[in-house]
Amino acid sequence: MGTDNAKVAIKTKLLNEFNLHTVVRLPHSVFAPYTSITTNILFFDHTGATTETWFYRLDMPDGYKNFSKTKPMKLEHFAPVMEWWDNRQEINIDGFDKARKYTIQELRDRGYNIDLCGISHEEEVILEPKELIENYQAKRASLNAKIDRILAEIEAMLGVRE
Repeated sequence: MGTDNAKVAIKTKLLNEFNLHTVVRLPHSVFAPYTSITTNILFFDHTGATTETWFYRLDMPDGYKNFSKTKPMKLEHFAPVMEWWDNRQEINIDGFDKARKYTIQELRDRGYNIDLCGISHEEEVILEPKELIENYQAKRASLNAKIDRILAEIEAMLGVRE
């Protein structure tokens, strides 16, 4: 989530009206090839305004370079965050936060940024040629389906039939 006015207003409302107690940052490529947008899972309840929020970075499991249609994320990949959940502690690895608690004031001071405990630097992921081609084919099929649907809607509005 960015820092433009609308996004800040949404995050301010969320933090003021709900208790955003935990944010889990998912590994990159969870929704590949459909989007490369980084993903956070927000856990909140209606027990009052947020006073503090835990952030946890769920890293890519061993043996994975990335997730894909043929190698999707599975429930078992959440084991590290589930183990941490009931006994929360701050975790710092090589100078970078993996788990950390922030107060509401710290979040305000950071412009309501909730992309915390992310990967310290983004490395370019180089896919195997077969997987790269599969990703492009899946994205192309998705875009073609969207184009076909929009064209069908336009043709229906115009009364054009093939």
